[in-house]
Amino acid sequence: MTATGRQPEPSQGWTRRPASLASAVTAELVQRIVRGTYPAGDTLPAEPVLCQTFSVSRTVIREAVKVLQEKGLVRVRQGSGTMVSPRVQWNMLDELVLAATIAEDESLSILDDLVVTRRLLESDMAQVAARTADREVVERLRALVDLMDELVDDVATYEEHDRIFHDTIMQASGNRIARGVVRSLEAQAITTAGYLGRSSRDLCKASNAGHRRICERIAAQDAAGAADAMFTHITEAWLVRRGEAGDPGRLKR
Repeated sequence: MTATGRQPEPSQGWTRRPASLASAVTAELVQRIVRGTYPAGDTLPAEPVLCQTFSVSRTVIREAVKVLQEKGLVRVRQGSGTMVSPRVQWNMLDELVLAATIAEDESLSILDDLVVTRRLLESDMAQVAARTADREVVERLRALVDLMDELVDDVATYEEHDRIFHDTIMQASGNRIARGVVRSLEAQAITTAGYLGRSSRDLCKASNAGHRRICERIAAQDAAGAADAMFTHITEAWLVRRGEAGDPGRLKR
């Protein structure tokens, strides 16, 4: 960002020279590609131009371009330069790509997709947890729900325990891949204003009512009920937080 709050133009270099040049060049190029400064189908500026723009060596630029290739953002063609790839080829689980996409998405469509993915995975994990959770896990979930009832006036602490509640269920399911995907997705979104949305005492109370229903279904070993309770909870919580931007109907199934 410049002092006026505007994004730097492609010809501008660093405001302050970063310590890790290749990583910083990569991050900046990711943002410019996602932002559309370098649209899909276009070629990146020639290597000498990028070297001059960022005041770095060819080695740094080549390393950055190699990482961009690994993220699916570009492809290098001999004699044709480095071409920006279509969005469908981008690795949306990559932290830089996802974070940059979230930052540029005013319609919240990428966050809708994130919530739909999280809902699908967590509903399945809740279903498994209802079949496999032992008494210790159930008691831990009950204790968390009771504690969160007392934390509704402290939104930040409530949200911290909210994440612990969900993670306890994911761990109980034993599905390390699904848990890893959800945690990775949330790690990129959790600090963004669009994902956090608005919150209040009343919203925390409503959210925790959803947690209690999930807990009850898991305690009752009701697999289908636990999955449905998780699906409903994640959907309702996000609809409240997201507001009216874009198309909330994307969440309907």
